[in-house]
Amino acid sequence: MSDAKKILVTSALPYANGPLHLGHLAGAYLPADIYVRYLRLLGKDVVYICGSDEHGAAITMRAKKEGISPQDIIDKYHNLNKGTFEKLGISFDYYHRTSAQLHHETAQDFFKTLDAKGGQFEKKTTEQYYDEKFDQFLADRYIKGECPKCQHPEAYGDQCENCGSTLSPTELVNPQSTLSGSKPILKSTTHWYFKLNEHEEWLREWIQKGTIDGQPHHNAKAWKKHVVGQCLSWVDGGLLPRAITRDLDWGIKVPVDGADGKVLYVWFDAPIGYISSTKQWAKENGKNWEEYWKGDDVELVHFIGKDNIVFHCIVFPAMLKAHGDYALPVNVPANQFLNFEGQKFSKSRNWGIEQHEYLEEFKDFANKEDALRYALIRNLPENRDSDFKWDEFVEFYDKELADNLGNFINRVIVLTNKYYDGQVPACSFGEIQLDLNEKLAEIKTLVSNLTNSIEAYQFKPAIQTLMELSSWGNTYLQDVSPWKIFKIEPDSEVIKECMFISLQIVGLLSILSEPFIPFTAPKLRGLLNLDNTQNGDLTTVLEKLDNGQAIIESGHQIGKPEILFAKIHDRKDSTRLDIINRQKAKLETILEKEKAKERPA
Repeated sequence: MSDAKKILVTSALPYANGPLHLGHLAGAYLPADIYVRYLRLLGKDVVYICGSDEHGAAITMRAKKEGISPQDIIDKYHNLNKGTFEKLGISFDYYHRTSAQLHHETAQDFFKTLDAKGGQFEKKTTEQYYDEKFDQFLADRYIKGECPKCQHPEAYGDQCENCGSTLSPTELVNPQSTLSGSKPILKSTTHWYFKLNEHEEWLREWIQKGTIDGQPHHNAKAWKKHVVGQCLSWVDGGLLPRAITRDLDWGIKVPVDGADGKVLYVWFDAPIGYISSTKQWAKENGKNWEEYWKGDDVELVHFIGKDNIVFHCIVFPAMLKAHGDYALPVNVPANQFLNFEGQKFSKSRNWGIEQHEYLEEFKDFANKEDALRYALIRNLPENRDSDFKWDEFVEFYDKELADNLGNFINRVIVLTNKYYDGQVPACSFGEIQLDLNEKLAEIKTLVSNLTNSIEAYQFKPAIQTLMELSSWGNTYLQDVSPWKIFKIEPDSEVIKECMFISLQIVGLLSILSEPFIPFTAPKLRGLLNLDNTQNGDLTTVLEKLDNGQAIIESGHQIGKPEILFAKIHDRKDSTRLDIINRQKAKLETILEKEKAKERPA
């Protein structure tokens, strides 16, 4: 962890043209939330920024499809997605929207600054696809055709969602307008292009070595291999000037003469949304937004999915450097894709589950938020694509949250209440005070492994280490078996030592679990009769651990036992299992219908 005084963390701005599914959550939002919550516990000055991306052809396409205005679309899905994030505990400091006037002004000012510098833009007249029936130029997303790379029949003009290749509309085989269904014609139009090619040399150095003009900027070895590989593939292939305007009537108007009917391309305007969102947060909280974007004491981290790597590691950094005042990201820990039961999420097939659907369909499932967070973290696509499965959801919940973590905590709380009326026992051997450094050496190693994993953006190993900590406690408790000793010698120092150390582990779990399962962590703190965590609490706890001091002092009165995780497989209560089985039945119905269509008549 660097000594940066200001840390700005962003998650990719989701398009406000539809609801978000679990793959989105696992890609850019849950990992960032874990990281930010951890930084807050360390007492870092961190701001977590996001917002709705509300421009571009995808919005207007959805509006045309539903027969309503683009404004109606973005209002609907901005509110839905923002509310869903809140319910799942994604703790943004600010969730803005790119339709806001402040963002329009910020994006236009950014464009004008680059334009005034000279040498960053060029105007070019090219031929682009035009729909004669609708009498308009077609944005990339209004064109479909066969992908030249993988032959997928429904690739868009900017990207093939089957193989992930970035495309231009003229590369498509047999292009069709999504508006009229007819074959578009090529027609001349003039646009502004950002000279990305002129940034090639420094970008290669920055990505490969982590330096700018030979000066250290970040640890290049800390970047994920697939991120660096994709970036260098682009750079080595030769960067080209990139169009940053479009012929659309929905978006941010290009703020120069001669640009009537043109708006800023969504991939120029959207990342600037991080800046405008920070501005709005600062305005409402009495802060100076520039302190989080400019200067040597700033650390910028982008959390995204792998389909956004090029824009966040090449295009946006080039824009920031061209502007001249902004800090560049020190890391872009992009995740790969999450699949669903062996297949890609598909809205048209209804294959998968959206975030708001999960919350509704699991409304009677206690701990539904942390159950989902935990299952996703355990299967995060950090370095390769992964797969969400309901059977694994059940296994993670029952065997790890309930049988491991929940069981250990419950045993410790129950035994402490039974043996010492809920008071943390004093622990000593005659005149010699218990040496916590020696007793908790293995625990300190596990805690160090956990924090190191989070700081390396490896959240799946981090949560596994959290469970190792709980497993250590379970094994230790079982090895000592204080319930056996209690029958013979109720006042045994061995029991006191065992319960004292076990309570220290539960105390650690109550704070270390907060970034991962933030709905359960306060309940655990309540069982220990401890206040909810505050910014900086983890730093205090780690210092105590290093100095051999108790996390929970002798004499502290804890609370009464309470079950944190009622198992899904419960012989007395099938309600939670019934919810899971309904999800599995939905998928079986989809597959049966698809098989029926394939059978010959």
